[in-house]
Amino acid sequence: MRLIKSILLIVALSLGANLFAAPHNSPTAAAKRISPRVLVLDLYRQHAKQRGPFFQTRSRALLTRYFTKDLADLIWKDRVTAKGEVGALDGDPLYNAQDMEIKNLKVHEPQLAEGVTRVLVSFSNFGKQQEIKFVVVSKAAGWKIANIEYQEGTTLLGILKGN
Repeated sequence: MRLIKSILLIVALSLGANLFAAPHNSPTAAAKRISPRVLVLDLYRQHAKQRGPFFQTRSRALLTRYFTKDLADLIWKDRVTAKGEVGALDGDPLYNAQDMEIKNLKVHEPQLAEGVTRVLVSFSNFGKQQEIKFVVVSKAAGWKIANIEYQEGTTLLGILKGN
């Protein structure tokens, strides 16, 4: 009986923590299951397992899981029209590089500045410190990545649009 009470207490505390962790600044806060930081972390995990959503044409759902419709449409179009060749994305968008030796990857807590939520990712690639910012927006289906900003001033949207 004591074990059951302990388990119920752990479950109740976990549910309570998840409610407080949900973003409360959007009209659909209850629909949000993960934070912007966890979304970006999950994208990196998915990418490490299966080369992620960027370089595949099997599952459009994999793109809509992480990205806004506009960005997902551009990524999908780039992959489909490239027909297995190099498209607008000629490197890995999560590392802004063609060759990688990644160390010390860190996904930071989201920052809100000028009405825009960004998640900073820092890492070392071949010994050079890098930073990438993910612009995330709240949608009815949860947090989605609307753009990725790179150190040299380019963005994923700009690359995909040919800017």
